[in-house]
Amino acid sequence: MITIRPATAFDHPRLLAVWLASVRATHGFLTEADIQSLLPVVRDVALPQLEVWLAELPEDIVAFVALTDAHVEALFVDPAFFRRGCGQALLAHARHRKGALTVDVNEQNPSALAFYQAHGFEVGGRSPVDASGNPFPLLHLHERRPAPHL
Repeated sequence: MITIRPATAFDHPRLLAVWLASVRATHGFLTEADIQSLLPVVRDVALPQLEVWLAELPEDIVAFVALTDAHVEALFVDPAFFRRGCGQALLAHARHRKGALTVDVNEQNPSALAFYQAHGFEVGGRSPVDASGNPFPLLHLHERRPAPHL
């Protein structure tokens, strides 16, 4: 059974570990130096400042979603728990709280794009660089229709 609850500062070390494991498993276009340069931003800015919800299974915290209003800033799942419904549950929770969602996805991460498209999102635009100006193109997604609450 997946439990979703707000993240606390106590949860941040585990959430950072989830982020690291997930990024290393899914973002093959990033070098280890890229990952290490992003780590302080996630640790010191994103986790403390965004609205963060986490998914727990009996064994551990396994995923989280970070939101700014109805925009998904981040959704990461521990690779050991891929395809167990955690990402889907977090999206449903965010949608229930915020309504129709938007999200930006790295173009070089086809599994993330496929996940969001399978959950009712479509590409509405593209940027050649990420928000920091790095050469990692972003696809801007929005929900095609109000998706059913799960």
